[in-house]
Amino acid sequence: MKENPNRLTEYGCLVFFLILKVFLSFLLVNSVYELHRDEFLHLDQANHLAQGFTSVPPLTSLFSWLIKAFGNGVFIVKLVPALMGVFTILYCWKIADFLKGNLLAKCLVAIACICSSLLRLNTLYQPNSFDVLAWTAIFYYLLKYFDKNEAKYLYAFAVFVALGFLNKYNILFLIIGLIPAIIITPNRKIFKDKHLYLAVLLALLIISPNVIWQISHHFPVVTHMRILQATQLVHVNRIDFFIGQFLFFFSSIFILLAGIGSLIFYKDFRKYSWIILTYLITLIVFSYFKAKDYYALGLYPVLLAFGAVYISRVLAKKYILTGALFVFNVGSFIYLLPLLMPVYSPAQIIAHHKRFERVGALRWEDGKNHQLPQDYADMQGWKELAALVDSAYGKVKDKSTLLVRADNYGQAGAINYYSKYKNINAVSYNADYLYWFKMDKPVKDFIMITYWKDEDPQRKREQPYFRRITKIGEIKTPYARERGAGVFLLEDAKPQVTDIIKSEIEEEKNDH
Repeated sequence: MKENPNRLTEYGCLVFFLILKVFLSFLLVNSVYELHRDEFLHLDQANHLAQGFTSVPPLTSLFSWLIKAFGNGVFIVKLVPALMGVFTILYCWKIADFLKGNLLAKCLVAIACICSSLLRLNTLYQPNSFDVLAWTAIFYYLLKYFDKNEAKYLYAFAVFVALGFLNKYNILFLIIGLIPAIIITPNRKIFKDKHLYLAVLLALLIISPNVIWQISHHFPVVTHMRILQATQLVHVNRIDFFIGQFLFFFSSIFILLAGIGSLIFYKDFRKYSWIILTYLITLIVFSYFKAKDYYALGLYPVLLAFGAVYISRVLAKKYILTGALFVFNVGSFIYLLPLLMPVYSPAQIIAHHKRFERVGALRWEDGKNHQLPQDYADMQGWKELAALVDSAYGKVKDKSTLLVRADNYGQAGAINYYSKYKNINAVSYNADYLYWFKMDKPVKDFIMITYWKDEDPQRKREQPYFRRITKIGEIKTPYARERGAGVFLLEDAKPQVTDIIKSEIEEEKNDH
């Protein structure tokens, strides 16, 4: 039996957009940038597989294990989030198909996803990419269940809730938004279906190892959130949070507004009101807790799908308006590209400083403006640091009694990733590295990487405990966030050094 020609055209368009998505994820990143500090931590978790971590749930470590199995190269590191973006577009395509959207609708939602901040999100190996994918899949399977009333969709929904939880606890905010939204609407009949409760049991079974880990470790996620609240979320402005929701999708703003408007006013979409209610409730909850604006990104792919279908119906056979919409989408994205993607080098960003400052791109988590966007400053200087540490490492004869301790997780992870010595095992008192110290032998030599604002450049604190202290060098890469971080080689330690370090580790753990 021959394939429907229209279906072949659809498949061809879908494949084109999926390939384009991956291609742009690599093409639009300037080669001057290295991996991001957060990526190093996630990659190192592959070497310490566990049921939980202090920084993130355990799913990312399994992705990291797969990346390691495929060689741990930069290409595969970048490919993984790009593929998560691909599956997000695929689910948007499926939602448009569920709504009986035509090829125009499907192309519109694909372009809306590509020409948005989701493209930037999918260039970084962080839990955020899978977070957006999981939210989109959850909306899709609920749509299918409410339409078909088939239990298999409930179980698929439960699996993605569980995987989303194991990826990032952020998904709990979606559940907080979903429950009252469903109760308010006629879809509350779902609570009479026994398969919902079996699906919930399945989800609980999947997440139970991590929940047990959290309980046995006295809920480190709570401590992590307190630190986040005190150091980062305290600088979040609620007005900026809501403004950011639309800036993320500026190039696709007409499709987004069509999605929101159609779910409120369009008669054919009235039965899907639980989606817009979920959107509004979740945003309110995020705003109340002063969340970062990108935490809500998972709400938008489904809205873009609804907007694309609605616009495709309004613009049926209106070719000039359809063409104008495509031109605006793609044209505005190209114009805004330097603000959305790291295509500019640091020197180019400095040259266009005012343009970046106007849109708040230079404001960091500390609430202050800097020369570069924070993410970009976090993607430089790491290879230089690893080379300095390697220089110190090469001078040590007995490496079995050597400790390499960094100031923070970014430094430790970058050293482990870029060092030519495969078992260098840099650690830190920061994040999960605090639990990865190997102190089975007394420390004889010590490589110390300092904070970029070093308050003790002469190492007066350590001088009484080591026979010789040598400064190997410091990061000099311009505009790197870690510029000024020093590398010291401390040799021939006194016996009490090991006990001091062990006590410091325990003190840090107690603080956590």
